[in-house]
This record gives sequence, C-alpha cells and structure tokens, in this order.
Amino acid sequence: MYLNQEVKKEIFAKYGKSNTDTGSPESQIALFSHRISHLTEHLKSNKKDYSTEHALVKMVGKRRRLLDYLKAKDINRYRAIIKELGIRK
Repeated sequence: MYLNQEVKKEIFAKYGKSNTDTGSPESQIALFSHRISHLTEHLKSNKKDYSTEHALVKMVGKRRRLLDYLKAKDINRYRAIIKELGIRK
C-alpha cells in the first residue's frame, strides 16, 4: 500500500511536532496533501474511476477546511505550511 505506518510517521515527524503528533492541523494537511497527490496520479490513468474522483473531491474539501481553520487561527503557520507543501502556486 502507498501509505503505510512508516510513511505516516515520516509525514507527522516532518510537519508535526513529533512523529506521534497526528492532531495538529499542519500534520493533517500534509497527510491529506500526500493522499491527494496519490489519487490525482491514479485518476490520470483511470479517468472513469468515479468513486475515487468523489473521494478526491471530499478530501480536497477537508483539506480546504483545515487550511481555513489554520488561516483564522494563526496566519504565519498557514503561510508556512502553504509554502512548504507548495499548495498555492
């Protein structure tokens, strides 16, 4: 599977406060971004996979809500995670 425990721990260690910090908005946004990029690549070769497309749209919405929350809470952390993940081009 593309997302195993080791990959999750790496993401949480890089973007969270520790490798067990699964609740911070930054770590959740990073995890969603990783999953979104994987599903986007999947959909490039499987254009008619509508259930995956639906899941991707829901996931993008969840990430958007987390980003909105972080923007309202602390604009500097928001700008840092956007720059680090390269979400806004």
